[in-house]
Amino acid sequence: MAARRALKAVLVDLSGTLHVEDSAVPGAQEALKRQLRSAPVTIQFVTNTTKECKRDLLERLTKLGFDIAENEIFTSLTAARNLLEQRQVRPLLLVDDKALPDFTGIATEDPNAVVVGLAPEHFHYEMMNKAFRLILDGAPLIAIHKARYFKKKNGLALGPGPFVTGLEYATDTKATVVGKPEKTFFLEALRGTSCAPEEAVMIGDDCRDDVGGAQNAGMRGILVRTGKYRPGDEDKINPAPYLTCESFPEAVEHILGHML
Repeated sequence: MAARRALKAVLVDLSGTLHVEDSAVPGAQEALKRQLRSAPVTIQFVTNTTKECKRDLLERLTKLGFDIAENEIFTSLTAARNLLEQRQVRPLLLVDDKALPDFTGIATEDPNAVVVGLAPEHFHYEMMNKAFRLILDGAPLIAIHKARYFKKKNGLALGPGPFVTGLEYATDTKATVVGKPEKTFFLEALRGTSCAPEEAVMIGDDCRDDVGGAQNAGMRGILVRTGKYRPGDEDKINPAPYLTCESFPEAVEHILGHML
């Protein structure tokens, strides 16, 4: 096997890796600020979070004590907006109302496309049936991501994946997925960093979407046992994660001690 290139970029998931809702993972702020920031690497924060716009997400992270700049965050909402602009379509937006600011300026009247994010308030029969009929009439189905579930303080909760899959099944079509684990998402997150995938590592709590997706794009993947992690997740992808750690701080320690 060819020797690995020197590490130049670290991609970090947010929800479940740095924080769970409004609680930070213990030690995560210091591991980022005092340790990872001192390393000669570019840091990008990549997230499938669709519950809030980037501005609100940054505000939440800042309140939790994380030293993060807005231009370091790449979200699946950004990727979805880019695709809508490329295709010049008018979406029915099944996203949380707090995510709508990231779609400001996108025309939504008389929709001819369906976009699905995490939108518990919109996942009811009438709205899903409206989406179903649009897709039957030829509207493309765009999934911001297809996560099966995510971690809340009171336990695991359904993600948008089951609802996207239901629409796919009912309409006999396939969604275009723009977020993790799509290879294009990871490559887009690296664009502008001057780093090749082989020079990057991804840290996340979702074995399939974070680690599997990153490794399929040519990166190394570190799985953390926080957030949505469940025992045995390591066995759900092939190849297995490059490394499994207890938490983000332990992952940072490994990077500093063994990957630079």
